[in-house]
Amino acid sequence: MPYREATTWILIADGARAQIIANEGPGKGLKPLPGRAYQGANLPTREIVSDKPGRTYDRGGTGGWTATGRHAMEPRTDWHRFEKERFARAMAKVLDKASGANAFDRLVLVAPPQTLGELRIALKKRTRARITAELAKDLTNVPIHDLPGHLDGVVAL
Repeated sequence: MPYREATTWILIADGARAQIIANEGPGKGLKPLPGRAYQGANLPTREIVSDKPGRTYDRGGTGGWTATGRHAMEPRTDWHRFEKERFARAMAKVLDKASGANAFDRLVLVAPPQTLGELRIALKKRTRARITAELAKDLTNVPIHDLPGHLDGVVAL
């Protein structure tokens, strides 16, 4: 069986965008994988939830309601955060499927700390076993030709 270099996939993500870049071994550099750029919903909460929050009254002195202490109720769900979590779960499914097909040997996750944690939780055990490094950074806006400087020491480029 011929020798082949280990394939490393590098997921660069935030809560709403992601791309997968591959490295085929030392000296081979980075190449974006066709069809592996993803865009989730990155709407602010005010555009996800159209209704104003409900109103409530403070209780007045003897157990009655008074109109002087009327306040907006905080929503129980931060929908913007919910969409980011959903995107992380969707990316985990993409990685799990590729791991099951042996599309990569090693995996590097690069994402802000919150997204990184959500990815880690959502990934299946077999995919987590292929993680060789994690970087708690947002590199989604870094051009591909500048990525080697950020990944030095993590991936043999």
